[in-house]
Amino acid sequence: MSFINAPEVHKLLSRYSMIDTKKMATKPRMASTVILIREHDGEMQVYLLKRSTMSGFFPGTYVFPGGRVETEDQASGMWKAHVDLDIEEIFQRFGGSLTEEETLTYGVTAIRETFEEAGVLLAYRNEYTEENLERVQDRRKVEELPKGWLNDLVVSEGWMLAFSKLTRWAHWITPEGMPKRYETRFFLAFMHPGQECNPDARETTHGIWVSPEKGLIGNLQGEIPLSPPTLVILHELLQYSDMRDLKKEVQARTWGEALLPRMIRLPKGTLILEPWDPMSKKEFEIDTKGLEMNSLPIGEPFSRIWYNRGIWRPVGN
Repeated sequence: MSFINAPEVHKLLSRYSMIDTKKMATKPRMASTVILIREHDGEMQVYLLKRSTMSGFFPGTYVFPGGRVETEDQASGMWKAHVDLDIEEIFQRFGGSLTEEETLTYGVTAIRETFEEAGVLLAYRNEYTEENLERVQDRRKVEELPKGWLNDLVVSEGWMLAFSKLTRWAHWITPEGMPKRYETRFFLAFMHPGQECNPDARETTHGIWVSPEKGLIGNLQGEIPLSPPTLVILHELLQYSDMRDLKKEVQARTWGEALLPRMIRLPKGTLILEPWDPMSKKEFEIDTKGLEMNSLPIGEPFSRIWYNRGIWRPVGN
């Protein structure tokens, strides 16, 4: 199975799906992540943030902007009046198995977290000026934004959340056995001209724009250590030759089956089996000595990721 062929992945996941959240020991918390995309010097790039080494979730790795749902994000009755799509358009764009409240909540969280972590605000005012945006961005630079800041912005100052800038990409659930678990909707958004990305210097300490290929090379070299979902998505993005191909893909893309990997602790490191791995639900012996010799080159199909010496890398079966 070619890992970087998204339609085939979605078909196979229906066979290998492991999802039954009611039976999980710890129910994952809702979270949203945004894959920011731009074209620069003829190259498609993504924005990656390095998580603080003090983070409780994949510390020191590069990830897409995102985070967990907060209580303030769940006020669906209020948010409906402050998004740039009506509820029918929202369902068409983000629906599937999500309820109206869940759809709004995930979208609001995506926009809030993208600004808090990366400084990009997917929102606008009817009387939009650069000064409006700069004032909000300056506030982020000098202080940690308080809970409810986005609610205040839309209610008191008339900002509208740009749900129209978001598209669906993937639905991930953190493996059992991780200290923190999330059910995350990965959105994709094309970078708006006139804004710049920068880390918040608290949760995230460094940010880079990089092509999927260079990001994956940097991971193998230990320069851009990637979290497992980030690694997977960069491999998926390799199949799109340019922005036109990617924009065509997201127009018809669904959430697909939820991705619930299986995590196996080893004497040397940790192995993750993706849901499409033929052994994802079976017990089997793992040759830990052979893993290091079985590292796969970039672009090669894979269903296993091995963590060793600070790096997650695809390995063969």
